[in-house]
Amino acid sequence: MNKNANANDSDLVKVSGLRVVATKDSGDDVVIVKDVDFSVARGEVLALIGESGSGKTTIALSLLGYARAGCRIVGGSIRVGQRELLQMSPAELSHMRGRDVAYIAQSAAAAFNPSKTLMDQVIESALIHKTMTRAQAEAKAVGLFRSLALPDPENIGKRYPHQVSGGQLQRLMAAMALITDPELVILDEPTTALDVTTQIEVLRAFKKVVKELGTTAVYVSHDLAVVAQMADRIVVLRDGQIREVGNTGRILTAPENAYTQSLLAAAAPAAREHIALPPEQEQDVPLLRIRGLIAGYGRPDNKGLPSVRILDDINLTIRRGTTIGIIGESGSGKTTLARAVAGLVAPARGSIALDGEALSPTLQGRSREQFRRVQIVFQNADTALNPAHTIGRMLARPLTFYHGLNNNAQRKRIAQLLDLVQLPSSVIDRLPGELSGGQKQRANLARALAANPDLILCDEVTSALDTVVGAAILDLLAELRRELNVSYMFISHDISTVRAICDDIVVLYAGRMVAKRPREAMMAPPYHPYSHLLLSSVPALKQGWLEQVCGRVPQNLPAIGEVAPSPDICAFLHRCSLRIDGTCNAVPPLRRSLEHGGEILCHRSDADLQRLQQPLLAVEGVTV
Repeated sequence: MNKNANANDSDLVKVSGLRVVATKDSGDDVVIVKDVDFSVARGEVLALIGESGSGKTTIALSLLGYARAGCRIVGGSIRVGQRELLQMSPAELSHMRGRDVAYIAQSAAAAFNPSKTLMDQVIESALIHKTMTRAQAEAKAVGLFRSLALPDPENIGKRYPHQVSGGQLQRLMAAMALITDPELVILDEPTTALDVTTQIEVLRAFKKVVKELGTTAVYVSHDLAVVAQMADRIVVLRDGQIREVGNTGRILTAPENAYTQSLLAAAAPAAREHIALPPEQEQDVPLLRIRGLIAGYGRPDNKGLPSVRILDDINLTIRRGTTIGIIGESGSGKTTLARAVAGLVAPARGSIALDGEALSPTLQGRSREQFRRVQIVFQNADTALNPAHTIGRMLARPLTFYHGLNNNAQRKRIAQLLDLVQLPSSVIDRLPGELSGGQKQRANLARALAANPDLILCDEVTSALDTVVGAAILDLLAELRRELNVSYMFISHDISTVRAICDDIVVLYAGRMVAKRPREAMMAPPYHPYSHLLLSSVPALKQGWLEQVCGRVPQNLPAIGEVAPSPDICAFLHRCSLRIDGTCNAVPPLRRSLEHGGEILCHRSDADLQRLQQPLLAVEGVTV
């Protein structure tokens, strides 16, 4: 069909009365998208936003004439150009997908074949649909690589997926989608899994290409700050229904619907209250003390240290009833630190003490009581919870193992745990697959609480959740801390989340503590250059922020691990715009105290950093 056949019509996409049902295990149907109407003008970027289960991805996939397993499109009209998708045959839909309507998924790593070169995969749809010759497709791909700010555009296509970073792979997937000049591109949470510094590069590249090509796009996200940079209009969804539609500026500044207002509130999480420790408790031995911790892998050197260090000289303390935040990009060593405290990774050097008592570096040397006192909650509840076991059975196991509870006492305690994490008692007999993402994470937390621990290691526990559910989990953690006096090590790459819940914040880079600050001083300059980069890269909840920040945040920075830091120099050297040649590349920085509180690992003086660092592009109330 001629792609320009409907060129006089200002709307490329017209959806009317769309209804989608899902079939439950019982065989009954439940409506998950309810009579949805919207349109997308040619050249417009429309955002679909809402919490998990709102129907946004289901609606986006329907624009491909597709419904996921167990779902069916049962009513309405979906027009793309002059095509009525619900009247097209499977062969016609197959011809359209990847050619006229393209899809960019959340996880590029899962979308690429590890055994084929990047170029072969990027141009595949062009060859399948025979829109151009291989030589033409490769030339066009190189042009897209250049437009998407990929390094070495002439040669990057010769690499394999594992040879590029996550942000580069995400941009390569955009090139794959754009290779056939599609009429419509669907972007489904394309930056959600990325670190803030990588996200800003990808957003920059996406926006540039969309603008240059005049692409019509539907952008699916739960992140309003990201949507503010990309979308012309926003459709707010909840429970499969449209709650509000409007221009981006109006939605951000004057939302009319109460649910939209709650989304905006959740996008800027308020700081949870501190717990004031009594003076006598301040003098106690800390709950957890880490000294000189080094961990890694590879052949040990002549000093017995690993050839590849994931953690290098980590020193920190956690007092009872407090929360310490560990922040940094992927590869910085955050999860390795949590796993070392939990006994899942054996340090090469250093000590970990619980209430002044040394913990064995491995699980084999720890007592059942030490297991009980330190619990870990993993990022992905889908993989952490056994899909074949009911929630009740999973909570019963630690109650039996640690406390010897059975029968009535066990059932009573399970009911109390579910109440603690604000889950209904009806979930006891349900499997994880029958729960929402937020419910699964609450069950994951309840299992840790079943041990009655003193310390919970929270590893990215909100990163897979939408903003509303994530904010509810943060509220829950704060409430449990008040009620149970439990301590947390809270690991995240989300600065706003860490600021909302933590008393002290540690910034890790390539396994080293480059900065440590109390929460109150986190936004007080000067900053370690890496902290400044992180803070500068957090999208503000206002239109035009991305354009303002262009040129102020460096592009195409080497990823952590691309340039192995020497133990004798600064780990951040190769990404630092404030480095001092002859000093930073020759002498390791000393850890020193900042004038207004906290510590920093940097040669630059406070006055130097204050003078050289540009002010953060922030506005009142945003999460930076």
